[in-house]
Amino acid sequence: MTSTLALNQSELIIDNQPYHFLDLTRLLPLERLQTIPFCLRVLLENVALRSPGALPAFLQMLAGSAEKGEVAFYPDRLMFHDTTCLPALADFAAMRDLTTELGGDATTINPRIPAVLTIDHSVIVESYASPAALEENLRFDFRRNAERYRFIRWAEKSLDNFRVIPPGTGIIHLMNLEAVAEVVTVDNTAAVPLLHADCMIATDSHTPMINALGILGWGVGGLEGQAALVGEPVTLRFPEVVGISLSGALSSEVSDSDLALHITRLLRETGVVGKFVEFTGPALAAMSVESRATIANMAPEYGATVVFFPFDERSAEYVALTGRSEEKQALIRAYMQAQHLWRTEASPQPAFSQRIELDLSTIEPCMAGPVNPHQQIPLGQAASSFDETLSVEAKGRQWTRADYPEPIRQGAVAIAAITSCTTTANPWLIVQAALFARNAAKHGLKPKPWVKTSFSPGSRAVTDYLSESGLLSELEKVGFDVTGYGCMTCIGSSGALQPAMEALVNDGLQAVCVLSGNRNFPRRVNPSLGHGYLTSPALVIAWALAGHISHDMLNEPLGVDDAQRPIMMRDLMPSREEVETWLGRVMKREHYVKRREIIWQGTGHWQEIVAPGSVHYPWEAGSTYLRRPGYLERLPRDPAAPLTLSGAHPFLWLGDDVTTDHISPAGAIPLASLAGQWLIEHHEDPQDLNLYSTRRSNHEVMVRGAFSNTALSNRLLPAALRGGGGKAWDAAHQQILPAYDAAQSWLQRETPLVIFAGERYGAGSSRDWAAKAQALLGVKAVIAQSFERIHRTNLIGMGILPLHLDPADAARLPEMDGREAIDVEGLENLQAGRTQLTMRIRRDNSLLGEFGLTLTLDSQQELRYLRHGGILPYVIQQTLKH
Repeated sequence: MTSTLALNQSELIIDNQPYHFLDLTRLLPLERLQTIPFCLRVLLENVALRSPGALPAFLQMLAGSAEKGEVAFYPDRLMFHDTTCLPALADFAAMRDLTTELGGDATTINPRIPAVLTIDHSVIVESYASPAALEENLRFDFRRNAERYRFIRWAEKSLDNFRVIPPGTGIIHLMNLEAVAEVVTVDNTAAVPLLHADCMIATDSHTPMINALGILGWGVGGLEGQAALVGEPVTLRFPEVVGISLSGALSSEVSDSDLALHITRLLRETGVVGKFVEFTGPALAAMSVESRATIANMAPEYGATVVFFPFDERSAEYVALTGRSEEKQALIRAYMQAQHLWRTEASPQPAFSQRIELDLSTIEPCMAGPVNPHQQIPLGQAASSFDETLSVEAKGRQWTRADYPEPIRQGAVAIAAITSCTTTANPWLIVQAALFARNAAKHGLKPKPWVKTSFSPGSRAVTDYLSESGLLSELEKVGFDVTGYGCMTCIGSSGALQPAMEALVNDGLQAVCVLSGNRNFPRRVNPSLGHGYLTSPALVIAWALAGHISHDMLNEPLGVDDAQRPIMMRDLMPSREEVETWLGRVMKREHYVKRREIIWQGTGHWQEIVAPGSVHYPWEAGSTYLRRPGYLERLPRDPAAPLTLSGAHPFLWLGDDVTTDHISPAGAIPLASLAGQWLIEHHEDPQDLNLYSTRRSNHEVMVRGAFSNTALSNRLLPAALRGGGGKAWDAAHQQILPAYDAAQSWLQRETPLVIFAGERYGAGSSRDWAAKAQALLGVKAVIAQSFERIHRTNLIGMGILPLHLDPADAARLPEMDGREAIDVEGLENLQAGRTQLTMRIRRDNSLLGEFGLTLTLDSQQELRYLRHGGILPYVIQQTLKH
């Protein structure tokens, strides 16, 4: 690093202070540099600074004169939310224990780069549509999660480089945008301070939201994040960069939500999994950072690793608005311009691997649903999209209850939530919703009584500008009181349905949720809801007023006025000009300055929590929240021993779009579930089973919840018995049991298990427990037609082989019932890149078929992880060497 920096650094004087930076124009001629996408310029700087030995190869890949190989990325910082951080902290504590037991120095198990935890995933919508909802939900949160929060307090005192944004403050990605992000990092360890572009990762798939501010970062699994914390690189294949050139302007009736959902469908159809996406074009200069963030936030829904918006004047305006100091603003402007990371309308057009043209004027009002974020549908087709999912027997059913004034039909809206980082980080969308609510309240319109409404802003700055302007009270008039500052409904923390609605669902009602979030997978939002729709915050209110997804939002009225004239949705929707006028009035820098000063303090509930610091965490044997991880009870495997997979048995044979929600649930723990029963047996109150996401530091709960989603169907079972969840044959092939129970019999025989699946296995959240649970069930390989990026990495991080089966070969797989034996040959030749393998399937010593498999490893680092049995065993081995 020193020689590369010394040879290629330049000086920059900012406010009479000298700084150095690694000048990219000393690595490449300016004319060549300007043809490179901005995201790759940041990646080039990172490689030159952190991996100078790899710089020549990177430059060759950049020029196209060498095969695209691996790239080692060293982030400056890392962010967690609590459902990924708590398992990571438990892993750190367990690794310290194991390191001591193996004769090493436990204090070396420490973050080497700054890590920030934002606690935003635990609060649940218990109370709603009430001025007291915020405080009541906070009180529930701290009572249920007191032990977890004490553990976090222990980590604050016991680990280096670890800070916490307490509960009740905001959502991780908005905290990153508003307060944590540096844009330009200042390294003060050198004699002259060194400047470089802010680079980060976070253990959440929606991390690319920070790309909206010209910062390079992406989501990783918790395991990969932990490796980065102890100094290991995040590796990736040299990325293709797809450019999207924006032109035109959105029409008056189109929102940023419509644009984001349109792009989600477009890019999922284009195929950008594992690629970088960068925006360009003449319309970009007029797009605010908040609008960019709404688009970038949806990256995992179309599979892109990065969704980059180069830094420009709009970015500088956002930095000023959100309370960064004038000195910081001057430093950012000077460095970004000097390093050619500042985009202007006159900037030369970069050369992209692929270029897509998008005219914003062609976007129309839309929704996404009923089960996937990329299922974009015109607003007027919501009813038909739902009807197509109903059986003939289900259609036409309706229910009458004394507590509801009108009949309930199929498609009743059970939950309507303004939620998530995607849209509550966007002031335009929130102000539009508040004005829509004001107009509805003027006519006395209210949500239907069976609809559970909620509003969970991305940060307290949102309620500051809404309160000061009087707009918050307008939302409250139609039942959208603030319920908390966290992901809440979007992550599955929606709380229970109204009891009457729950009873109707049990009687066959197929209700839906409508939310302004980013995911609508079946039963993600609530275990009772198999259908969900994504839309703008304003339209969430509209659907709450309508009460049924079968309502024709374009042609049917939402009510009548005093003169009995119909009130249409369009009559309530404010004009774009009105929204812009209000934005100019309510958005003030002081809201963000005030919040920046107290972001780390937390509420009084947080300040009352006390915990001691120590090298080792004092595990409590009776704890139902925190247990020393079961997957760290064994020694690391010998990396010199050859990898093998023979005599394995098929355990589950699943279809397409198996998400991490299907594999490892996040929502409420049902009382009758295996996890719920374990908690009851361990003296937990049935009213306080809490969420799976809050129990992720207890492997006993999480492994019992694996594959329990009722939407799963195992093709290895008789056709009549396949549905209703991930059930499997036991090892004796005598009983069909829940996945956890069935796996125990295989584990007793020490028989390796294999899972078969279709396309997009592991889509959704960056949930490391989706891989950890499979490892604890004894799964050694997943054979699928395609994998989502983060889950593939997480499988490798747990020592599980992600094996690709060509769709043509998948079509000729023999019918299997779980009694087959599976051998995979060629693992002894495993290498970085693509390794061709052979799978043989046998039953009763008869060969049923032979198939080609491909194992793709992005780097030597991934190969090392597999050889050690996973990331954590590798980290322990490396610690013991030093």
